[in-house]
Amino acid sequence: MISTMTKVGRSIAECGNARLGVEMVFGESTVTSSFATSPMKLLTPVSRGKSVWAYTSSFGGGLVAGDQTRLEISLGAGSRCFVGTQSSTKIYRNPAGHPCSHNTNAVLGPGSLLIFAPEPVQAFADSHYTQRQEFRLGAGAGLLLLDWFTSGRAARGERWAFAHLESRNEVFVENERVLLDPILLTSPEVAEHMGRFNCMASLLLLGAPFAEAAEAMQQALAARAVERRAAQSFSVSPVRGGVLMRIAGIEVENVRRELQNHLWFVGELLGDDPWARKS
Repeated sequence: MISTMTKVGRSIAECGNARLGVEMVFGESTVTSSFATSPMKLLTPVSRGKSVWAYTSSFGGGLVAGDQTRLEISLGAGSRCFVGTQSSTKIYRNPAGHPCSHNTNAVLGPGSLLIFAPEPVQAFADSHYTQRQEFRLGAGAGLLLLDWFTSGRAARGERWAFAHLESRNEVFVENERVLLDPILLTSPEVAEHMGRFNCMASLLLLGAPFAEAAEAMQQALAARAVERRAAQSFSVSPVRGGVLMRIAGIEVENVRRELQNHLWFVGELLGDDPWARKS
């Protein structure tokens, strides 16, 4: 963990920026630009092939004392890309009350495909975090968006003890907004509202590349019996051109397995399964 005392010489409002550009080059998805400034890091272990794989992280594994980070993604026509994180994004304690924030802006060219599936956000007690994510899809593009967070350091008795957690996802298809999904959680009310659950996840499948999987997800959840005091709770909502599923679960790893069960098709689209070693 990096404390605020180790960041001597950095201004509270200093930003970390990362940019990723992917294009089709000789029939394969290829990283054509990759750039990051501290505290952000951008790794591209698969920079060319059926799909490009990229992972973001930050020095210290999370955000502290007013960190503001930004990620920009540009996918050329027909390209495919997976973007994840190396581990959960930790939002460290912030007694001084300086908010942390992260913005993602992604532009998907016609017929391109983006699987944006970071590990969950883990907000520590007294932390303050705001996230804004905007995705703009061209004709025939596909987006898989996973946005999830945990109750914090539950093993240490910190359950929903952060001061502020806000996430806003906005999706446009050919310049027309098809989804606006804001979430705002503030202490102390959130602990009462979340009850027994320690993890919340939202999964969006949008566009023609995910049409079959979206239909399968809706049918599977519609057929599932509702159990009283179940370990997990589900809801599914149609979105123009896709579907939005929400999961609330007691155990983070059980939510992860449930998500992976619904994402059986990802390996075929990417050429490999990005979660195979995390199962």
